[in-house]
Amino acid sequence: MNHATTWGLVSTIKAPAQAILNFAAHHLDIGAHRIHVFLDEDCPPARHALAAHPRCSVTVTDDAYRAKRRKRPDAHQARQTVNATRAYRRRPGVEWLGHIDVDEFLDPSVPLAEQLGALPAAARTARIRPIEALAPLPGDENDGGTWFKACHPRQSPRNAQTQEIYPTYGALLNGGFLSHVAGKIFVRTGQEGVSLRIHNAFDDGGKIENEHELTQTRLCHFHAPGWQDWQQSYRYRLQSGSYREGLKGAASLPMTMNALFRAIEADGGEPALRAFFDEVCTATPAFRARLDAHGLLHRADLDLDAKRARHFPDAA
Repeated sequence: MNHATTWGLVSTIKAPAQAILNFAAHHLDIGAHRIHVFLDEDCPPARHALAAHPRCSVTVTDDAYRAKRRKRPDAHQARQTVNATRAYRRRPGVEWLGHIDVDEFLDPSVPLAEQLGALPAAARTARIRPIEALAPLPGDENDGGTWFKACHPRQSPRNAQTQEIYPTYGALLNGGFLSHVAGKIFVRTGQEGVSLRIHNAFDDGGKIENEHELTQTRLCHFHAPGWQDWQQSYRYRLQSGSYREGLKGAASLPMTMNALFRAIEADGGEPALRAFFDEVCTATPAFRARLDAHGLLHRADLDLDAKRARHFPDAA
């Protein structure tokens, strides 16, 4: 009998209970053997539900937890890497460990265990490329699925396609994405001296160069799934998150995301931001047609409510 490859996830999360349990339930449903959740802020309903599940572990990184360890890093990104590395090094219970966020959902067309099991024995990491959720048009919110945009994995064709697809902002965006285009990685466990970051893994020799991609899995990223959702996170991201000042963008772009958004606001305030969102993030028929012409339009129905009810019936 062939050995079944096991995989799991680690995530540092500050979110409402439903979002936390959606994340866990979806990945349990597609075959995760273990899910390690570090709560950046306690959420008792989610904590109790996760603690009761045999394939989940949950850690609240509160003052009592930090009192036994090093000083709590100020930056959320640093806390993520500390927690992910801790999970990796402390017997994660799987052969491959992925590090993703609560708004990211793996969508494999072939079971992940099969994909990871087919990698060469020498493979240390494997990357999964992202697709970004589009906001539905009014009236389409409950049509049973979500449209997503993708981008080309190589920079040069990506730049050319982006300028064709995004008429106003194409020259200023990396693949038309508001968030990362790098994707996330799985790391083979049991390697000495390995630490996890947001998009890569490192050892004593520096960044581990990834040589493998899981092309049969998409990383569905709900970074800006609606105008209100985006606005709720926008100021934090601009100040301390993925749009923060000092964060480098693609070398081929004339400005960073921080500079772009500040320029848009300076020019026209919230209405200008809304116009940007409507062009870049909303699933209009014309936008979908432009994406589809380049093979960059995707559709997924993750059915999160049903999965949450299946795996956490007492909390659903």
